Amino acid sequence: MKFINGTNRHQVEINTCCLDETIEKDNESRTIDLFVDRIKSEELGFDKKFVDNGRSASHPADLLKLFIDT
Repeated sequence: MKFINGTNRHQVEINTCCLDETIEKDNESRTIDLFVDRIKSEELGFDKKFVDNGRSASHPADLLKLFIDT
């Protein structure tokens, strides 16, 4: 299964700081990130089987994080 992979927030880019350093330690997005990473998405009915057809799909956990955060 192919998914679009996000940027590693601990990786430093040229002439910038890493994404993890720009997010405050008490930001709610960190809580959402931890919550979604700990749940068993398959048990909740998230389907991770996609037909390899065209552009790669976004990972269901990434989509859930976006949905919760907005």
